[in-house]
Amino acid sequence: MKIEEILNATKGKLICGDINEKCENFKRDTREIENGDVYIALKGEKFDGNDFYLDAINRGAKTCILSKDVEPYKDVNIIKVEDTTKALQDIAKYKRSLYDIPVVAVTGSVGKTSTKDLIASVVSQGYNTLKTQGNLNNTIGLPLTVLALKNEEAMVVEMGMNQFGEISKLTNIAKPTIAVITNIGTAHIGNLGSRENILKAKLEILEGLQGNTVIINNDNDLLHKWATENENKYNIITYGIENESNFMAKDIKLFENKSEFYYQNKLVEVPVGGEHFILNSLCAIAVGNALKIPLDKIINGIANFELSKKRMEMNTSKEGAIVINDTYNANYDSMKAAIKYLKEIKNRRKIAILGDMLELGDYSKELHKKVGEEIDNNIDILITVGKEAENIANNAKAKEIFMFKTNDEAILKLKEIILKNDAILVKASNGMHFNEIVNAIV
Repeated sequence: MKIEEILNATKGKLICGDINEKCENFKRDTREIENGDVYIALKGEKFDGNDFYLDAINRGAKTCILSKDVEPYKDVNIIKVEDTTKALQDIAKYKRSLYDIPVVAVTGSVGKTSTKDLIASVVSQGYNTLKTQGNLNNTIGLPLTVLALKNEEAMVVEMGMNQFGEISKLTNIAKPTIAVITNIGTAHIGNLGSRENILKAKLEILEGLQGNTVIINNDNDLLHKWATENENKYNIITYGIENESNFMAKDIKLFENKSEFYYQNKLVEVPVGGEHFILNSLCAIAVGNALKIPLDKIINGIANFELSKKRMEMNTSKEGAIVINDTYNANYDSMKAAIKYLKEIKNRRKIAILGDMLELGDYSKELHKKVGEEIDNNIDILITVGKEAENIANNAKAKEIFMFKTNDEAILKLKEIILKNDAILVKASNGMHFNEIVNAIV
């Protein structure tokens, strides 16, 4: 787009430069700037990107979008706006309006990123596809994804939230043509107060929906109820294992590092273990079908998908043990799924290293206790780290249980006991920095 279009979208003021100059690559980090890029000076609680605009120029930025007055700079376009974060969103919203392509938006309490990765792998079998990188799913990450659109024919985006109104903002930028809701669990329940409120916040995705296609996990109680009550308002497509759904798996087989099932008498191979990835794959099949991608190509997309880092990521320790790195985030539902996966691994000693789940507010003790109740004597060793995680240990029935306050203590114990034949699950909220534990043993 041209500078003139950015000015119109943001109601900004051109301090210096050429309104006909073209802008293509948008960056918020001066360290990533390359020649010709656009630098957006975002402000955070602990930093002000406006302070670094000269660094961006020195690294080759051709255009800077700032929220403070600066002197004109030769041969550089400088745009002043009221609020750079809002400007980022407004530019992305404008850019989205230039594309008539399928846009799949994924939200939910658990499994957003892995489901997004699976869907993108399937959609890419029929379309040149852009997807959210990692979990850049917030009011900054999603606009940056949209601004990366070039010649793609489809886009798959992830939408996260921890308060009312956030997904509303995201969906009105991305304008999805298909909305996917993976489940309604307990993530951010401390902020929103109830699962019913979490459902309400997730359903904001429908505010920007172009058309009426909504794909939901029919095994989730609240989504099942919502679908039953709204079947005449939307084209609701369901997937599930337990409840009768439009897309279902037959003859499920779970292995250590993969799973298999049959759909329409065709074998579907999922290159990741765990029953929850069967559900995610069914969701991807539903999306592929809605986009008229042939089933053989859909199955190929599932077989070849790759997970984002730190999500059920399989590693091998120095001793040869399997290490399951699921450290990006944690809530009750994802903990339950990961523990179930660990239990199903055969012929290995099973070790669970679990830490605090954050942002649960008044529900924290209850939900940590419920995680503990998932741990029976199928788990050989439980190691917990953190004050809240003590409630996991106190309600668990693993054969051996150790409680620690720090990651370093857990690492020392783990190095003392680890054996070649172990399967080790490492999981906690991102703020617990459990990737330190993984890095210490692999």
